[in-house]
Amino acid sequence: MSSSSATAKRKSAAQFRCAECGWTTAKWAGRCGECQAWGTVEEVGGAATRSTTAARVAVPARPIAEVSVESATAAPTGVGELDRVLGGGIVPGAVVLLAGEPGVGKSTLLLDVASRAASHGRTVLYISGEESEAQIRLRAERIGALRPRLLLASETDLGTVLGHIEKSEPDLLVVDSVQTIASSQVDGSAGGVTQVREVAGCLIREAKDKGLATILVGHVTKDGSIAGPRMLEHLVDVVCQFEGERHSRLRMVRAVKNRYGPTDEVGCFDLNESGITGLPDPSGLFLSRMTEPVSGTCVTVSLEGRRPLVAEIQALVSECAGGAPRRATSGLDTNRVAMVLAVLGKRLNIPLARKDVYAATVGGAKVTEPTADLATALALASAHLEQTFPFRLVAFGEVGLSGEVRTVPGCHRRLMEAARLGFTHAIVPAGTADGTPTPENMKVLEVSQLYEALHAALPNTPA
Repeated sequence: MSSSSATAKRKSAAQFRCAECGWTTAKWAGRCGECQAWGTVEEVGGAATRSTTAARVAVPARPIAEVSVESATAAPTGVGELDRVLGGGIVPGAVVLLAGEPGVGKSTLLLDVASRAASHGRTVLYISGEESEAQIRLRAERIGALRPRLLLASETDLGTVLGHIEKSEPDLLVVDSVQTIASSQVDGSAGGVTQVREVAGCLIREAKDKGLATILVGHVTKDGSIAGPRMLEHLVDVVCQFEGERHSRLRMVRAVKNRYGPTDEVGCFDLNESGITGLPDPSGLFLSRMTEPVSGTCVTVSLEGRRPLVAEIQALVSECAGGAPRRATSGLDTNRVAMVLAVLGKRLNIPLARKDVYAATVGGAKVTEPTADLATALALASAHLEQTFPFRLVAFGEVGLSGEVRTVPGCHRRLMEAARLGFTHAIVPAGTADGTPTPENMKVLEVSQLYEALHAALPNTPA
């Protein structure tokens, strides 16, 4: 066989695979044809044919009713808001991935979790690949997290990390972060697709073999997705997103994936100088402290997971100084605010097209669900008419382009939360109270059109 034909045969046997999704192709491509990721297609050699023979079974299969569930019982972390999201705590052998933007407070939260676990007699190993031991010690002193059973190591080599695990035999492992650890047995720099896959795979095997509860910190990209291969989210048991604005003390943890509990729970935290504390009742953070009613404000009730949160929406309408009118929003969906403005102008004849309009939430809250449409419309109308609501009012409902007010899920929970905070009137979509008891000392006004809601909130509005 000539050398040219042998080379052609080797090339035909070569195969390329995407490190993100596993898509294969016979030729190299700069962009994956399946997940559309750039620079993830790598050569994996020829597609050799292999056969796998049956192996000896060490533990025979048994009826599902005879399987013990004690090993899957969650152990509380001591942080109530995090336990709420995880489904009661961390299951031994489970691997939790906590992702968030830089500076949001991931390390502070996990250091507090490690301290609480160590205070209850559990051995905790905290591995940091980003900070020195002295830096972590200073943070621990600031938040009161110094515990004898809290072991600390600053390492970036995977083999050394595994050695620490063998020597200390911890009950809880915290790795901050998985993108800073690298294996000398794998090519590539720390944080690369290959390295992250190897590091995560080894740590997950250790967790499963030893029944070791493990928390991994993950970085995020510019668009908010978790850095590294998508496979990382499939390998771990729980994926949590840690969210928060830099100018706000409020932090939220929500589960994106959870094999041991719900994915519709949200934990709220307050990040301050002395550390991070849970907020079992965060609704008061999103309300203003004004004693006198002010035009342009309306309160709504949003649902974060299954938790109702009362948030105040403020609006300001002013004369346009010239040029194109300005539209500025903070904490609200800009597109939905623009839609509400169009509905007010077309269906209620409220001329806002040539006005500067500003709409924002109080306390850095993010209210992006369509439920806030009705409160946004009432706040804008109140700001334009310069009229205040004559009673403590909440409003929620989705506003359609024809001006109808549509029902939203979780109405009963929203009303109960508003009543608990002392609101006396609620404007809700028609049919909300059908078959559901309304809170005492609260008058519920059902509307089907936006103009009905406006006249119910502002009785002196001209027809």
